[in-house]
Amino acid sequence: MSSGGFHVHGPHDHALEHATHGGHHDASHDEAGGSMTNQIAMFTAIIATVGAIFAYMGGATQANAGLYKNDAAIKKTEASNQWNYFQSKSTKQSLAEVSRDLTPREEEKAKYQAKIDRYEKEKNEIKAAAEKLEQEATEWDKKSDAQMHQHHRWAQATTALQVAIALAAIALLTKKKWLEYGMFGVGAIGVAVGGLAALHI
Repeated sequence: MSSGGFHVHGPHDHALEHATHGGHHDASHDEAGGSMTNQIAMFTAIIATVGAIFAYMGGATQANAGLYKNDAAIKKTEASNQWNYFQSKSTKQSLAEVSRDLTPREEEKAKYQAKIDRYEKEKNEIKAAAEKLEQEATEWDKKSDAQMHQHHRWAQATTALQVAIALAAIALLTKKKWLEYGMFGVGAIGVAVGGLAALHI
C-alpha cells in the first residue's frame, strides 16, 4: 500500500492475465475458471477502490485530530496566562487590603478600598475569561479524541480490505473456493467497519 491508497499488483495480476488471455483446451474447465477469475478481478477492483477511499479518510481524520489537539493546547496556554493574571490581581488586592488595615487615615482607607473593589471586579472578569478558555480547550480535546477514534475505525477497515485483497490473490492462484468465500467475508467486514467510521460509531 502506498501513501495514496492500494497497489494490488502482485502474483494474482499475472495469473489473471494468463487466465484471461490463455488457451482454451478445456471449455468447461475454462468456463468455470473464467467465472471465478472474473469474480475475483471485479471484487479486487472494487475493494481496492473502496480501500483507497478509506485510506484517504483515515489520513484526513488523523490530520484533523492533530489540528484539534493543537487548538486545545493553544486554549490551555491562553487559560494559563489568564490564571497567572488572576493571581497577580489577587496579590495586588491582598497588598491593598493590608495597606488599608494598617493606615490610620480614613481618606487613605477609602483610597485602598477603591483599589480593592477594582481588583475584585477585574479578578471576576479574568476568572470568567479563564474558565471560558478552559471550556474551549476541553471541547477541542473532545473533538480531537472523536477524530482519532474515527481514524482508528478507518484504519481497521483499510486493514480488513488489504487482507481481503491478499485472500483474493491466493484464491486466484490456488482456485480454492473457500478462499473466495473468505475474501468476500473479510471484504464485507472491512466495508462494515468503514460504515461504522462514516457514522462516527
